[in-house]
Amino acid sequence: MAPSLLPRFLLGRLVKAAIVILAIVVCNFFLIHAAPGDPASIIAGQSGAADARFLEQLRAQFGLDQPLYVQLWLYLKGVLTLDLGFSHRQQVSVATLLWDRLPATLLLTGAAFLFAITAGVAMGALAARRVGGWGDTIITILALTFYATPLFWVGLMLVLLFSVALEWLPSFGMASVGVELHGIDAVLDVAKHLVLPGLTLGLFYVAVYARLSRATMLEVADQDFVKTARAKGVPEGRILRRHILRNALLPVITFAGIQAGQLIGGSILVETVFAWPGIGRLAFEALLARDYQVLMGVFFCTSVMVVLFNLITDLLYAIVDPRVEVAR
Repeated sequence: MAPSLLPRFLLGRLVKAAIVILAIVVCNFFLIHAAPGDPASIIAGQSGAADARFLEQLRAQFGLDQPLYVQLWLYLKGVLTLDLGFSHRQQVSVATLLWDRLPATLLLTGAAFLFAITAGVAMGALAARRVGGWGDTIITILALTFYATPLFWVGLMLVLLFSVALEWLPSFGMASVGVELHGIDAVLDVAKHLVLPGLTLGLFYVAVYARLSRATMLEVADQDFVKTARAKGVPEGRILRRHILRNALLPVITFAGIQAGQLIGGSILVETVFAWPGIGRLAFEALLARDYQVLMGVFFCTSVMVVLFNLITDLLYAIVDPRVEVAR
């Protein structure tokens, strides 16, 4: 991509991203409010009072007595100022909750993403280099097994093996309870807690990247420019790195950008299994408590992250393949 086209490219993508996020916010608002149940009744039940007068006070306090379009307008104005509402269950603003839980989710999904794409591409490259051999067969079987196995079952089996049987790794939480650690000890403690949930979330995507990398590398290996490089006597390792792998990474990067957003959704189940204090677990707790404001805040946060990941993917795609130019 020419440097002069980069500002125009970013501006166009940002405008489209803003429109997409606005549409998602509106759709999420109507979907949440279409769910059965009265949030005021839930709040009243938690406080031990459910008379009609108290319910009316609660609806007025949280704006539930307003028409739906008025509630939507008030919510959109709040989103524009990053005021995502107030959690009646946690008794704190939604923005504060998200800010406290987001680092844990980013740590989990980031670690799982790096593990998945690194291990997946490496396995795919190894399988493509030894097509039909034992390595290719074993990698294919492992990829299909990881792809077909539910995440929660993988997590439970890893806990039984590494936490219960071998006692190597902690089974839940993000840090040791009742122990005050600092510096490198605190980092290592979080890393130990991160291993099992990161593996659980990443193994499924390892299988996807391995299969995709293998297929694209085999396709690129049959291209004329690869055959020409071999005819010129270029070493096989250099052909693999400079010619085959680099061109095969283009569809992997595109797919990884899409999958990066899906990791946030997959983290809900993993965070629940491992009691990881992220926004996925927060969404699950808010769903059980009918805490609409928190749910909409989580949906808004994840939609922004997905759009951001897609924007980064477009930039990486243009960097990896210089032939890609911005459409005029």
